[in-house]
Amino acid sequence: MSSFLSKDFLLTTPTAQTLYHQHAAKMPIIDYHCHVSPKEMFEDKRFENITQVWLGGDHYKWRLMRSNGVDEYYITGDAPDREKFQKFAEMLPKAIGNPMYHWCHLELKNYFGYEGILNGETAEEVWNLTAKKLQEADMGVRGLIAQSNVIFIGTTDDPIDSLEYHRLLAEDPSMKTIVAPSFRPDKAMNIDKAGWKEYIAALSKAANKTIETIDDLEAALADRIAFFDAHGCRSSDHGLDHTLYAPATRAELNAIMQKGFAGEAVSALEADQLKTAVLLFVAKEYAKYGWVMQLHYNCLRNNNTVMFEKLGPDTGFDSIGPYNGSEGLCNFLDALYKENALPRTVLYSLDPKDNEFIGTVLGCFQGPEAAGKIQHGSAWWFNDHKQGMRDQMISLANLGLLGNFIGMLTDSRSFLSYARHEYFRRILCGLIGEWVEGGEYPADMDTLGKMVEDICYFNAKRYFGIK
Repeated sequence: MSSFLSKDFLLTTPTAQTLYHQHAAKMPIIDYHCHVSPKEMFEDKRFENITQVWLGGDHYKWRLMRSNGVDEYYITGDAPDREKFQKFAEMLPKAIGNPMYHWCHLELKNYFGYEGILNGETAEEVWNLTAKKLQEADMGVRGLIAQSNVIFIGTTDDPIDSLEYHRLLAEDPSMKTIVAPSFRPDKAMNIDKAGWKEYIAALSKAANKTIETIDDLEAALADRIAFFDAHGCRSSDHGLDHTLYAPATRAELNAIMQKGFAGEAVSALEADQLKTAVLLFVAKEYAKYGWVMQLHYNCLRNNNTVMFEKLGPDTGFDSIGPYNGSEGLCNFLDALYKENALPRTVLYSLDPKDNEFIGTVLGCFQGPEAAGKIQHGSAWWFNDHKQGMRDQMISLANLGLLGNFIGMLTDSRSFLSYARHEYFRRILCGLIGEWVEGGEYPADMDTLGKMVEDICYFNAKRYFGIK
């Protein structure tokens, strides 16, 4: 029986062990999509205790605590940090099979040197150990990034953001990691969501352009894209409820916008028409600048309306969406391809049933601009567990070229989440090791080693143009 979290954790074959220890483990990290704060990086934020690091904004953890019957007072409420951590520690032993159990123990081991098991009885020991460790000089945000060997971080940023902290980080010679903004224009498109009219006013101010028509909206977004590009942006990100393609005339789009400005409800079709127009426009702009376009979709958000009203979005009340937008996605990609305006694109569906669809649509729109120009993004959100990662990679291998995969991201708000890259790399090497030792691929360690290093690092480095 293997011991828990040994050096060969998840590496069940000699081939897997060789590939991980000699190749994957030494690769730097490119975290091309996450939600960490550039302000906290610039200010080198420090944390007083493990609760601030772990529970301050992690809705993964909050969901598990709620599933254990923990009162919201100990989750997002005003309970003392020590009591919140106790409730989390008491829940964690029940999380067998959940990636949270592995992530937490990898983080405790990698950043705090803790080799034990976290539970209700050991919570005090872990609390004291981590509190002491967090006072060390290299345990601020920048130290955590440096320890993790992260060379690039792609944050997620609204078009109206001043990017002040990205500028300051770029000008700071002591910051060795590249921190680049990623353009997230969801609010400009979401005419069917509360606050659209107010957001357009804010966008108008940021771009210094009056926005009354679709032409005006496009001009404002083009202005902000140019601004982001000047600050090192090389990627966009879109959070879509579902993929879509509903073209409309300019007159129809202007009429839809006028309804939005007047506070009138728009139909589902009208909302999709405006979103389609904006997506097509910004995608063409991305292609001009050589950016990557990331599309995250099939999420049903804010399902618990009572808790949404109390806590707002991104607090752990979302789920996999029931949508089938395969035809819309194909039509959207095709419209761009016909104009030679399809940027490098990463597709992430929250519904794992879409793996095979994505795997097949990739082959319809590839191009010579990049190996793997259209990517099946890594297992996302509710799928970034062991089985979800394996399923995504197996599907990609079955239907495309796993060797061109751009690998893992954290999609996280925590500076300890880089342990997820280790988790992914171990799963990747474990999977390849199974294939090799099952006689499904030659034991050519030179080729395999290079492939693993590419998936862990070099493919993303090339794909996002990181020097």
